[in-house]
Amino acid sequence: MSRDARWTALLDLLAEHGRVEVEEVATTLDVSTATIRRDLDQLAEQQMLTRTRGGAVAHGVSYELPLRYKTARHASQKQRIGRAAASLVALGDVVGLTGGTTTTEVARALALRGDVTADGARQPALTVVTNALNIANELVIRPQIKIVVTGGVARPQSYELTGPLARGVLQEIILDIAVLGIDALDPAQGVYAHHEDEASINRLLAERAQRVVIAADSSKIGRRAFARVCGLDTVDTLITDDAIPPETVAAFEEAGITVTIT
Repeated sequence: MSRDARWTALLDLLAEHGRVEVEEVATTLDVSTATIRRDLDQLAEQQMLTRTRGGAVAHGVSYELPLRYKTARHASQKQRIGRAAASLVALGDVVGLTGGTTTTEVARALALRGDVTADGARQPALTVVTNALNIANELVIRPQIKIVVTGGVARPQSYELTGPLARGVLQEIILDIAVLGIDALDPAQGVYAHHEDEASINRLLAERAQRVVIAADSSKIGRRAFARVCGLDTVDTLITDDAIPPETVAAFEEAGITVTIT
């Protein structure tokens, strides 16, 4: 197992359980305890966890993995969700995209749509407004897509721009559709993010949009996180995978949300 694969597995276990023990993880990953200790020490140096005697605990109250370590989690589901969300966008739309691995898949699916890349397509075929540096980086080379970046202070965990500069830009524009990547979605309380600044920008993106789409794999559903983004009354569509419980689908539909399962 490569180091990156071990680190992803370690951080997945830490996100799920809140703490890990060296002996248990070594058995689970079928590597030596010395390797796990070294991995934990290196991750602690990057402030991604806190070392304890015999293991590690999640770093901080509002724990989140840096984006590059989230990419491999639920990858196939996120790709299907991304394609489904991209299909809701009409040519000429102004699309708002938050940061996150699932919205990155939405951006990639938009860039590959045949009607967007076709010779003779209108210029621009789409306008994408985003506060995510990685999404802007991927789409800026696409001549058919106009990119508007909000500005703001960059968060290294998610590559998202936040703060007054980001809010200032968003307050001056109107979006046809906003696709939100989220950290948690509760059938009663609404949409959540781990970080309050990201929640504030996501909320403003939703407020500036005619339609709001939540793109989230089922691991995010039925959970809450630190900062609330918006209530269910703001959301028009939820796109998720087929592991979502039927009773949860019914709860969202009763709230007036169209649920699309990929």
